[in-house]
Amino acid sequence: MIEVQGLTKSYGDMLALSDVSFTVQKGEVVGFLGQNGAGKSTTMRIIAGSLGASAGIARVGGFDVAENPQKVQSILGYAPETPPLYTNMTVGDYVRFAATIKGVADVDAATKKALGRVGLDGVAHRIIDNLSKGYRQRVGLAQALVHDPKVLVLDEPTSGLDPAQRIEIKNLIQELSAGDDRTVMLSTHVLTEIEAICNRVIIIHKGRIVAQSDLASLAGGAEKKVHVELARPEGAMAALQKVPGVTHVEHDGSRLVVTGERDVREAVAAASIPFGLLSLQGQRLEDTYIQLTTGVTA
Repeated sequence: MIEVQGLTKSYGDMLALSDVSFTVQKGEVVGFLGQNGAGKSTTMRIIAGSLGASAGIARVGGFDVAENPQKVQSILGYAPETPPLYTNMTVGDYVRFAATIKGVADVDAATKKALGRVGLDGVAHRIIDNLSKGYRQRVGLAQALVHDPKVLVLDEPTSGLDPAQRIEIKNLIQELSAGDDRTVMLSTHVLTEIEAICNRVIIIHKGRIVAQSDLASLAGGAEKKVHVELARPEGAMAALQKVPGVTHVEHDGSRLVVTGERDVREAVAAASIPFGLLSLQGQRLEDTYIQLTTGVTA
């Protein structure tokens, strides 16, 4: 549903994107990760049609974003990090306005449905300027959803929210992506949200794609690295080094990090029990992300 080929964006001498290519299939929920300034928002704005590319092609639903912007807008819903809200309007009037400019046939019905989907029924009469940031984020999602798009592009939808608000928005996104074969591309700095919502990840660093894979493969490559916490670590290193398939064991603070040539979790767990096994965890997405974007091995 989303296809990006050779996307490049420059601002004078500054190259924001360089030869970015990826695809997002129908029904996928894909996390788009990268540090601040890596090119996430630039890429998403180009896909949404709010920013032109210097080179390359972006397609949504098979339509070229630059050549068929109206067709793309009819199937895509875009919620930027800071929603484009008219804060002097009421919630209901704003979403109704969004439905109108998007050419929805039954504006009132679409507005009611969008407000219900994001839990704004009870505040439709309130002025947007008087809402909390969490509710404003919901209004931004409502305008992105009001025309019932098949593709959602969400840029930092939980940015600046408190933990309770983050959970609410995360649950909402999960609900929105659960049915109707809706395709979702989501950027966030909160990796636990990616792990809870997404089935695939694309990582961008300094304007270039450095990884794209399903979560299981990206977070450890078949679980080849295992983090072990023990109650009695004395002597454990020597024992774990003897486990078939283990190639390396090292200390990492209070844990041991075991590297294997294959998935060694079961064997490592069995060998760790005599030493008081407290926890065992495969390579985390966070570790892989840090390594790819900073070069530091966790």
